[in-house]
Amino acid sequence: MTTARDIMKPGAQWIAKDETVGKAARVMAELGVGSLVIADENERMCGIITDRDIVVKCIAQGRPPATTRAEELCEATPRWIDADADIDEVLDEMESHRIKRMPVIEDKRLVGMISEADLARHLNDNQLGEFVTAVYGRP
Repeated sequence: MTTARDIMKPGAQWIAKDETVGKAARVMAELGVGSLVIADENERMCGIITDRDIVVKCIAQGRPPATTRAEELCEATPRWIDADADIDEVLDEMESHRIKRMPVIEDKRLVGMISEADLARHLNDNQLGEFVTAVYGRP
């Protein structure tokens, strides 16, 4: 059985919700990633910020990245998956919520992130096609 742990990129990072969007962008650039988990003061996940969020919700809106807080760009309750979840559970969660990046949690701690690229490396053509249709198809 393939699990979330088997396909995730380990070592995902988070930043505090009151950090600036500018800091989030610098951390993403340093790590070579397109998203970061946003955590509250108790290190609980309260959102995800993506490189696209920074461009569309901050830069394009004329908001200053140096003073806009990361939490201001987060929407809705973040979804996550347990590290031991089966690949079918991962796909169900990502497809049903149209999610492109999924945090992986173990013992209430962030241990990794699953991206579209991770799925592409581990799914067969049919599974990948179903994922793409579910996430990118019309609602």
